[in-house]
Amino acid sequence: MTIQERIDQSETRVTITVFPFLTNHHDTLFGGKAMAIMDEVSFMCATRFCRKSLVTVSTDKIDFHRAIPSGSIVEAIARVESVGRTSLKISVNIFLESMYEDGRELAIQGRFTFVALDNDKKPIPVLQDLAIG
Repeated sequence: MTIQERIDQSETRVTITVFPFLTNHHDTLFGGKAMAIMDEVSFMCATRFCRKSLVTVSTDKIDFHRAIPSGSIVEAIARVESVGRTSLKISVNIFLESMYEDGRELAIQGRFTFVALDNDKKPIPVLQDLAIG
């Protein structure tokens, strides 16, 4: 399997409904919850790519383009953006949909970096032992 095929197969999508318990005092999705969703979907994507033990080591700029009101549907899409020796950078986009209207728009973007670890919690190569052509 090529790296590109592995990237394509590891793309991960999570869809949720924004219920009131996920919102802030403005009745929009709480920013911390949005970041947690992004971290989780990017972790799943990174794990699917390399099938190694991973930890989040950093986030790049997270842009909140649009508030996400309660009662919306959101889809978080994570995709491998770059592969380093021991790390993976994952881009995440959250799209906003109204429950009762067609269409969707980009609401939040960010990037998360993960490092692969061995049993002693030391960094290891991401692609080591993978049969990649």
